[in-house]
Amino acid sequence: MMKILLSNDDGVHAPGLHILHKRLSKLGKVYVVAPLEEKSTTGHSLTLHKPLRLISMGKDVYGVSGSPADCVYVGIKEVIGKKPDLVVSGINRGANLGQDIYYSGTVSAAREACILGIPAWAVSLVIDFSSRKSEKLLNYDTAARVAIESIKKMKSTDMPFHTLMNLNVPDCAYSKVKGMQVVRQGFRYYSGSVLKRRDHRGRDYFWVGGQYQGFKNEKDTDCYVTAKGYAALTPLKLDATDMRWLKNVQTILQDD
Repeated sequence: MMKILLSNDDGVHAPGLHILHKRLSKLGKVYVVAPLEEKSTTGHSLTLHKPLRLISMGKDVYGVSGSPADCVYVGIKEVIGKKPDLVVSGINRGANLGQDIYYSGTVSAAREACILGIPAWAVSLVIDFSSRKSEKLLNYDTAARVAIESIKKMKSTDMPFHTLMNLNVPDCAYSKVKGMQVVRQGFRYYSGSVLKRRDHRGRDYFWVGGQYQGFKNEKDTDCYVTAKGYAALTPLKLDATDMRWLKNVQTILQDD
């Protein structure tokens, strides 16, 4: 039976996690190891300077007082005791498109598995936060169904070592998803503003992040196809070397 480790960055109580758990349980034995608290946009980090707590939340469900990457590491080493066949992270409450992957705790959990040589999926629901839709109306099950389909289709395929799959699914009924396209990473635009406020003691504090302002309009990207109603599946590599520029730099330095 396939052994699957499921994590996320929205926390062990997140509805997207539990909906995906139900779907994954049809593929094999699922172990849930997720943060005790929300860890969105925490990026890829391991906790080295303070102890971690592993708390049982039910049968094969655990909460960890650390990052999503911590959860995968501890889940493999202490909960399962060996490498699982698959690691899945999600369903994230919001897209992980373009350069979002560098901030994403969801992607970092899948990346930690990728570092350890385990096939991994990061799954996210592309939500329009301006609509202020109720949590109960979010289509997590659509994302779960598309995720299961993609995993099944690639089950017999040997994934390249140190490559993970990043899946983004539109927030709509399953019947309205136009299909799934395999595309490259795009680029999103944010205002980049920093809001300055003052607390009741007269000390300044700041909110960072800015507002989403659209994406670079290129048709073969995750940003573009999800905006058109398709699910986007993007293979991501650990090796971020710019090979074309590397050769240019070699030539420049050799000339000196």
